[in-house]
Amino acid sequence: MNGGGTGRPNVKWSPHLLTRDFTLVWWGQMVSQVGDGVSKLALLWFVYSITGSPLKTTMIGLLQTLPPILFGPFIGVIVDRVPKKLLLISSDLIRALVLGVLPCLLPVDSFSIERLYLMVFVHAVASAVFGPALTAAIPSLVSRHEFTAANALLQTTTSIGIIVGPALSGVGIATMSSQEVLCVNAVSYVISAACFAFIRFPRAESQPAGGGSLAGTFSDVLDGFHYVLHRQRVILMLIGAASMYTFATSAFSTLFPVFGKKLLDLGPIEVGYLWSAFGIGLLLVSLGLVSLSAWSLPKRIQLMALSSFISGLALLGLIVTSNRLIAAALMVIIGMGAGTLTPVAWGVLQEIAPASLLGRVLAIYNLGAMTSAIAGMTIFGWVTQDFGERPSVFGIGVGLFLSALVSMRVARWVQTNWAGATVPSEEESQSVVMVTQPTSH
Repeated sequence: MNGGGTGRPNVKWSPHLLTRDFTLVWWGQMVSQVGDGVSKLALLWFVYSITGSPLKTTMIGLLQTLPPILFGPFIGVIVDRVPKKLLLISSDLIRALVLGVLPCLLPVDSFSIERLYLMVFVHAVASAVFGPALTAAIPSLVSRHEFTAANALLQTTTSIGIIVGPALSGVGIATMSSQEVLCVNAVSYVISAACFAFIRFPRAESQPAGGGSLAGTFSDVLDGFHYVLHRQRVILMLIGAASMYTFATSAFSTLFPVFGKKLLDLGPIEVGYLWSAFGIGLLLVSLGLVSLSAWSLPKRIQLMALSSFISGLALLGLIVTSNRLIAAALMVIIGMGAGTLTPVAWGVLQEIAPASLLGRVLAIYNLGAMTSAIAGMTIFGWVTQDFGERPSVFGIGVGLFLSALVSMRVARWVQTNWAGATVPSEEESQSVVMVTQPTSH
């Protein structure tokens, strides 16, 4: 879908979103993200309702972020070596089993917090493989100038899941047990796996790299770190911006049921509706990002900074309002601000990282982001428990301001120092690759 040789994408809504195979990915993700939205609120509400502890509630978020930290670099090697179609289907089926089928089979009296924590951790391991595999698959499914558009379209599935999932979950929690709500996930993940089964990936889309030996695996891991730390400074700077962003947003999303209940006196249904307002903002900004693939890298990174700053302001507004309509409007703004960084950052990584290293680059990026996320959830869980909800929300807002500051510094550095700061057209891609992708490792 080239724009007449101008290098600008001609993205439009059609029966096929960008390509036929990407359309299958999009529909599969839309279904599974709704299932995720249903289960996320159910898990968080379940733990908080039976413990009354914000710290124990954050354990769900902590367990979800541990696998990328513990196994991230090795997951990156797997993504670079193993066919992505196999990884995506296997991850979906494992997630369907541990967070969909097993809760249905377990007796009610054995559905303990400890067992739930174990299931969440296994689910998170599969998700830690799925995320980089899906992001690394994008260059095989769409053209180079469509990377940001593809990431933004995938984020629309996340936003739709946030809009629909929590509302359904709130109703389900009020009318059924948490086990029955979690069972919805099994079907959604199976549908996603079925969509991947029909996707035509290039035969040579995986790289054997260092072979199957343990020494080869460690060598591949070190190659990935060497590239990120020494070959592409812009990637390291993006990791810094993303780390500040996840430090704040992960704590907010994990503790949001606590904030909704304590600050606004909301029940599970109202919390679900308010979280859906966040999803509406996320959807709006995702649709807007589809048309920004042709923007230069400095402009896209400046947009990351602006969005984080706006989210921080809206978060501070939640401290001073008790009106639910105003809170819903602020959540839309927060969603719009929070939805910009990830599609833009992923698009940059997909553009500048060699295909043979993309899985490892994405895994290292996730390692930095998730390490910061686990720190944010721990710190703000403690702040919420010992000092209250308002100081915690204020601190999260400050974290987003810092993310905006780091993103602006990244944009200035790219504008001043990086020769590959523009998005290439199809005709120019060969020459630009020589600037943005070093040919020796």
